[in-house]
Order: sequence, then structure tokens, then C-alpha cells
Amino acid sequence: MNYKLLGRSGLKVSELCLGTMGFGTENGWGADKDTSFTIMDAYANAGGNFLDTANIYKLGTSEKIIGEYIRNNDRDFFVLATKYTLKDNLTNPNASGNNRKNMMRSVEESLKRLKTDFIDLLYLHIWDDITPIDEVMRGMDDLVRQGKVNYIAISDTPAWVVAKGNTLAELMGWSQFVALQVEYSLLARTPERDLIPMAKHFGLTVTPWAPLAGGALTGKYIKGDTGRIKPESKRLNERAVEITKVVMAIADELGVSASHIALKWTMQQGFSSIPIVGATKLSQLEDNLKTIDVTLSEDHLKRLDKVSAIELGFPGEFFAEEGVKNNVFGGFYDRVEKR
Repeated sequence: MNYKLLGRSGLKVSELCLGTMGFGTENGWGADKDTSFTIMDAYANAGGNFLDTANIYKLGTSEKIIGEYIRNNDRDFFVLATKYTLKDNLTNPNASGNNRKNMMRSVEESLKRLKTDFIDLLYLHIWDDITPIDEVMRGMDDLVRQGKVNYIAISDTPAWVVAKGNTLAELMGWSQFVALQVEYSLLARTPERDLIPMAKHFGLTVTPWAPLAGGALTGKYIKGDTGRIKPESKRLNERAVEITKVVMAIADELGVSASHIALKWTMQQGFSSIPIVGATKLSQLEDNLKTIDVTLSEDHLKRLDKVSAIELGFPGEFFAEEGVKNNVFGGFYDRVEKR
């Protein structure tokens, strides 16, 4: 496993992040503690150090399992990411949301479950659309100054909110976001409209969740296998099937699994991207780890981009018009370096 710098920080994380939403057997599915330990052992032995969890995953069991594991291993080897925002109890209206009160409470509870003194990377999980972003930034910066959090990040939030937060933090000398977690895959490319350009501008590492679209991009549904995706899901519609068939065809050409192609596509998009690979079985992790040995050619990328292309809408498509480029660059568009 190679290591990448997380955003504009000096933090070194493995090129695949292990998603642990399935650690625990609540809700009738997932990996028990022993299986979870086996998965983390295999991941660490492959050089993986980046663990992703959240306060709400499996009602807190995910954090508890990770806490027991890292307590008996080298805590400093692991870069532990967790999240706050979502409810972990129903006792009061401030036990959820982005507000400072819930932030502080949630982090303290996560530290207990994780059996650690600090969180390496704290994400805001989902934007609540009511808390001022300056309240969030100041609260997260206080946690960093207290030594309870090392770095901060944000997930599932509009681009303009993230941009405002990082700009404000830069002005005030507060900690800035280093990573952006969003749904991103060959079946979900809409972040390319504004979220990913924003991430590139601020030097944020993108950590895609559902990079395999819930397993749809593995091709198992086309082969007749079943899973947790409902038949009416857009992940299984006509467009999704067409994209998945191209993924499977390229996989056959390279002699690898379809999952390798789908994951590697997210890693070869010209910006810092570390996909989150979830696993509830050791075999799933072992297969995903093979992705690092795969390289997609320019032809492969073009075929995948073509079949999965989306409409960028305004202003993305407007900026790409030849007349606009000619007027803006005075005929020098192809001779000017682009950021």
C-alpha cells in the first residue's frame, strides 16, 4: 500500500480507506467482532492505516469494535476518522445536528467508545442547513486546540458551505477542512458539477463513499445475485446497467474483477481521491485490496467517462463552449496552463 497526503496537511494515509459501517450485527446484517478484527488485521498487514467510522454506525458498535482493536494494537499507526451530527439518542433536540453542543457531546461519547484520547480526523457528517458555519468551524478548531481532534473534515454538505467555512477559517487562523466525503462513483458523478471543483480549489482530498454503488458496479446484480439494493433503485436502472456492462468488459480485458475497475476509476480522476471500501467479509477486503495493482489506460478511462457522462449544466457546460473559451482567452486557451 502506498500513502497519500490528506488534503493540504502532512498526514499520511493509505490509498484505500477501510469503511467500517458494517462492523456490528445490528439491523440483521454486518460483521461480528471477531470477523471485524480479522478484516482490520488483513488491512493493517497490507499497510492500510486509514479507518472510517461514525458515532451512529451500528448504533455505536462500530466505534466500540474499533476501540477494542486499536487498544490492543499500535494506536499511533492508525489514522482514525469518525463523524458527528447524526442522533445516537432521542433524549433532547440538541442530541443531533451540527450545533456546538451536539459536537462536543458527540465527540466525548465517541472518545469513550473508541477508548482513545484523540480522534485523528473528525467529519461533520451531514449538513443540517440551520447551524451557522462559523459556529462549526470555531467548535472544531477548539477541539483541535484541546488535543481531542487532530484534523477536521466535512461530508455531505453543499459546496458553497464548505467553501465559506474554509475561507472563514483561513481568515481567522482556525483549522481548515482537509477532506471532503461525498457519494461518488461511475453511477453518481453529480459532485463533478461543483463539489469536486471546489475540493480541487481548496486542496481537499475527496473520500468517496459508495464507490461501488452499493455493489451494483461489481456486476453481481446483472449476474443474478441478490443483495440489499431494491430492484427499483436507480443503481439498477437501464443507464446503470449499461455503465456496469462496460466496467465488466474492461475487467475481463484486464483479467481482474469489476470492483477493481470501478474503484480505480475514482482514483484516476486527476484529483486527490481515496475511496472508502467497506467490508463485512474478509474475502471482500482481500479482493478490494488488489485494486492498487490495477492501472486503467487512457482508452479505458475514455470508455468509462463516455458511458457514464452527465450533464454539467450551467455554468460548467457554458465554460466549455468554444466561443466562450475563445473570448475569455483571446485564442490562447490551448497555450495557457490550467489549474
